[in-house]
Formats: sequence, C-alpha cells, structure tokens
Amino acid sequence: MPRVRSVLIVDDDKRVLHSCERSLKSERDVYVTTEPARARTLIRSYKPDAAIVDLRIGEESGIELIHDLRELHPGVKIALLSGYLSVTVTMAAVKAGAEVVLSKPVGAREIVRHLEEGTTPEPDIHETPTLERVEWEHINRVVADTGGNLSEAARRLGIYRQTLQRRLQRKPPKAGR
Repeated sequence: MPRVRSVLIVDDDKRVLHSCERSLKSERDVYVTTEPARARTLIRSYKPDAAIVDLRIGEESGIELIHDLRELHPGVKIALLSGYLSVTVTMAAVKAGAEVVLSKPVGAREIVRHLEEGTTPEPDIHETPTLERVEWEHINRVVADTGGNLSEAARRLGIYRQTLQRRLQRKPPKAGR
C-alpha cells in the first residue's frame, strides 16, 4: 500500500483545517487552505500525494475543485468529505476524480488510511431511508446539479433562498430506521 507523505487539505472551516493539520503534521507534510484558488496553487507547487476536499468551500463546489486538482496533478489521491452526502454527490465526486468519499465527522488519520488503502466504507444498502432523509438528499442533489448556486436551487425546489439556506445548515438525518 503506497504511503501518503504529503497532504493538501481544503475546507472553509478553519477549526477542521487546524485539527487535521495537528493530527497529520508529525508524520507528513501538510498544506492547508480555505481558498480553492490557493489549493490550485499549492497543488501545482508542492505536488502532494493526497488531497482532502470538503464538498462546499464557501460558495464554491468541492466537486469542481476535485476536477481541477485532478487535471493539475493526475497522480494525486483525492478524498471528498461532507456532512451532506447523497448518492448523487458521491457519484459526481467519483466522476470528478475522487477515490474516497466520506461523511463527516471523520478523523484525518482515518481519511489518510482510506486513501492509502483505496477503500471507502460500505453503506448499509438494506436500510430504508426515512422521508426526511430522502427530502434532504433531494435538496442536496438539486444544489449539486446547480453547481452550488443556491438561488437557482431554491427556484428549482420552489422554496425561498433563506429556507434553503436554513435546511442546508441542518445536520443530515439518519439514513433509515
């Protein structure tokens, strides 16, 4: 299994960045940023072995960033993280070039382990999703389909933009019961 010696971490939550950095820096070179443009510069300059990318980075899509990082450094192993995963988002991330897709919360060492092993935890496909979960996944799919454009997503969903923003701030409901 190839060892990850350097990691680029891109997340708009500075607490997440610093926590991941502290967890990994004793064993690896770690580059962190809250800015997708800076991530593109870092990947060109340092050519890290791996990148950990959040689904939403401010107003930008982590999926678009994954595509760009893959073009700039084809050999990089990429993990997408989100508290808002759905089947559609996972498929889009893999299509963009992510090898691993994980739900938050997850530790930085576990993410790197999955990247080194090339594994993603198996979902429980036998669970029936709740109506709340299906609605949540649909909302996130529409947001992904619009490239993160919340005004357009709200229009397509037939709800106010503020209502959409409130729903996106909620934690994802359990997959099933």
